[in-house]
Amino acid sequence: MLNPIRYQTTFNKLHLYEKIRALAPSYSICGWGGFTSISNQNQDSETPQGLEQSIDKNVAIFWDLDNKPPRSFPPYDAALRIKKAAQQFGFVKYMIAYANSHAFSYVPPAIQEQRKERKSLNQLENKGIVMPREPYVCKVCGRRFHNNERFINHFRQIHEREQMKRLNQIESARGKRRLNLVARNAVKMEKYRNAARDILTPKVGYGLADELKRAGFWVKTVSDKPQAADVELRNRMVDMMDRRMVECLVLVSDDSDFVEVLKEARMRCLKTVVVGDISDGALKRTADAAFSWQEIMIGKAKKEAVSVVGKWKDRNVLQKLEWTYDPERDKRMHFHAIESGDSDSDIGCFSSDEGESLLGKEKKGEWWELERNQRPPE
Repeated sequence: MLNPIRYQTTFNKLHLYEKIRALAPSYSICGWGGFTSISNQNQDSETPQGLEQSIDKNVAIFWDLDNKPPRSFPPYDAALRIKKAAQQFGFVKYMIAYANSHAFSYVPPAIQEQRKERKSLNQLENKGIVMPREPYVCKVCGRRFHNNERFINHFRQIHEREQMKRLNQIESARGKRRLNLVARNAVKMEKYRNAARDILTPKVGYGLADELKRAGFWVKTVSDKPQAADVELRNRMVDMMDRRMVECLVLVSDDSDFVEVLKEARMRCLKTVVVGDISDGALKRTADAAFSWQEIMIGKAKKEAVSVVGKWKDRNVLQKLEWTYDPERDKRMHFHAIESGDSDSDIGCFSSDEGESLLGKEKKGEWWELERNQRPPE
């Protein structure tokens, strides 16, 4: 007999299936429990051909900030451009930057000039000589100001204090209450950080470390000793190679002290990429690919990386097809043919007596005597 409960359950599932098909035609149902978006399937099928095989490789970016800081470009934009270019070689899993305290406290001349101009403009606004074309709008509360110094004072006295209160509450809370506070204030804290980035002047340097962290880099400050950042960076690279954590290394530096590390990486069959300004440096001659800062910022390196990956694939295919002589393998094949007694094999087996009969007896004597003793046929 039919079980009415089981039959009713099956009928309900079929009825639910028909409703889902009618309400959400853009989703395909996998079995009874999984849903897959058709648009996501189309996006996966449109993956660039150059990334199909390289997407599984782990890529690590190592940035020597002491040697190659982004002085002429905004740090956040430079970090994102480097990441986008490195993504063409695989999945960017690690982004590491090392520098001493002097690199983070340094302010480029262009930013110093901007700060001087802003200071002189604030003085003219306070005297009433200059009026801004558009009012200064607070991105947190939306209030408008016609004086930049009043605008900054408003931001510090109200919004900066509110931010400090939120941080102190989160720091003093524990457990579930702390998680609830973080979730409740996440939007407000992010809104404050975005506004403070454009309004407030960093207390130290020009915000290099904060901008790189915002782009996803892990930034570490080393001691102020000479070559301290280079030593730490080399040790980190070698440690990752020993653990086989990456298959491609992207080095942002012009320092020739990293040549030995790149050679070691190539000996371990790892791909190496260098980003620097020296066109004919030792690093670029050693690496598999090299790009300049200008190529990174204008997006040319991202396009050229696709052709570089294609050349690497062609080289790997040719290496697999290349014939190499292996004497041990030939010996094994030779003895295997002898033991199997295969008559079709090209290697013939004969005894020493048969060999002597085929070769004949060796003629003794010097070669001139043999020629002299030979008589012409009559």
